[in-house]
Amino acid sequence: MIHYSFCFARNVWLTNHASEAMAKRGLDEAIVLQVIETGELLDKGDGHCWIHQALPGRVDNRICAAVVLGQAVVVKTVMVNWQTKEDVT
Repeated sequence: MIHYSFCFARNVWLTNHASEAMAKRGLDEAIVLQVIETGELLDKGDGHCWIHQALPGRVDNRICAAVVLGQAVVVKTVMVNWQTKEDVT
């Protein structure tokens, strides 16, 4: 299924790996799309980004989507309990 990001003004594609990671972590497409639309972007360079957000009611917070921004937003994988380097120190 093709999704659209209004934030990035392009389609969102989920890789097979991202879909498998979502299923393992109890995430659905609506949650991942919400993170993409309203989460905080951490630019890693060359189009690679992490988009992360804590969502109310989840005990495995912070959700992070590892994406590549090109002609589409390609979600490579999703993670839970994600922390920035600043969170760890």
